[in-house]
Amino acid sequence: STPVRSVCVHGMLESLGALVKSVNHTLKNLERWAAPEKAQAPLVSFPATALVVPEPLGVVLVFSCWNLPLGLALEPVSGALAAGNVVVVKPSELAPSTAAFLAANIPRYLDPKAVKVILGGPEVGEQLMEHRWDKVLFTGSANVGRLILTKAAKHLTPVALELGSKCPCIVDQLDSKRDRQIAVNRIAGAKWSVCAGQACVAIDYILVEEKFAPILIELLKSTVKRFTATPECMAKILNTKHFQRLSNFLDDDRVARSVVHGGSVNQKTLTIEPTILLNPPLDSDIMTEEIFGPLLPIITVKKIEDTIKFVTSMQKPLAIYAFTKNEKLKHRIINETSSGSITFNDATVQYVVEGLPFGGVGQSGFGQYHGKYSFELFSNKKAVFKRSFLIEFMFRYPPWDDSKIGMLRHVFNTNYILLLLGLLGLRR
Repeated sequence: STPVRSVCVHGMLESLGALVKSVNHTLKNLERWAAPEKAQAPLVSFPATALVVPEPLGVVLVFSCWNLPLGLALEPVSGALAAGNVVVVKPSELAPSTAAFLAANIPRYLDPKAVKVILGGPEVGEQLMEHRWDKVLFTGSANVGRLILTKAAKHLTPVALELGSKCPCIVDQLDSKRDRQIAVNRIAGAKWSVCAGQACVAIDYILVEEKFAPILIELLKSTVKRFTATPECMAKILNTKHFQRLSNFLDDDRVARSVVHGGSVNQKTLTIEPTILLNPPLDSDIMTEEIFGPLLPIITVKKIEDTIKFVTSMQKPLAIYAFTKNEKLKHRIINETSSGSITFNDATVQYVVEGLPFGGVGQSGFGQYHGKYSFELFSNKKAVFKRSFLIEFMFRYPPWDDSKIGMLRHVFNTNYILLLLGLLGLRR
């Protein structure tokens, strides 16, 4: 079996559904996005017209990743094509079946002069980055992202990076049993049903009040057992390297002692049981590195408001999730934290909302795409200013005197009444 088939079938279905939805949204709105946008021209330039005209960047390069290998390749490609670019896409070599599918089928359905698929491993990626591009979009790890940036600097190539991070999930003390179960359904689904946590938007850890933690843990235990009743319900880990990386988290005795559910691993089948940990040491690898797998630490705080300080002490994440009905807490999370996105009372679903940009901030990446934002990512907003020969003001030219400088002051202060009086000789 290939890695992509064993990793996340459910995630693939969700990704394809989101892709079709996004492409339809683009087709419906493309004419409006591509139309010149009127901008305000200063009155002193009358008659004049100011426009913002989108134009293609040129030839762009898209690196896609292995966990959602179709959606994360074709959605950026669709946006780049919609903006009028020529696209080269380099699929991940860790999803070889999908890469081969793209290489075989893109030329069948799209103009091969407009889209080219390049197959190969890291050495091919390095060779591609030796060339000059008008834009590069990379989705993957921060380590490879740094290499992409370093290579791009040679040609001053603009780069958009979609990287991972430790996405926190704040869980408030919900009073209703129904609300608690819905919250846990959505947390468990976001963490374990899509690629077994091998997704950049997956929940990395939970923050919860001490007094509510036991209730949350018991609900998570029962729910994950229900969701993963049969072995095929859980995706495998991508490969031996990633399996060992996740196993190493649990090899730390301090971390192993914090396991309250799961923890079993099977290297032969590359499977790790959904695992819940309570208060692993904050200086352990599991709390300092992105997990990207089915391990879920729960960190307790005295008061739910303390979660904000905890989140802001970490690197800016790709996403923040919060389950709460407290409007004051929501307001504080929005205004006091920084992240690529915030989702209240659900998780990972923001990715399929075409009207919202998708991307990170700081260490979780930069540059945004999805819907109109994909079109803008791969477009240059060209400023166009049209003037006539009807009116000419000589005070803009030398030689300068106090009168001309006074006129210019009126222009820059948009004080057109004083400017008019000055032009009529009624005011010095």
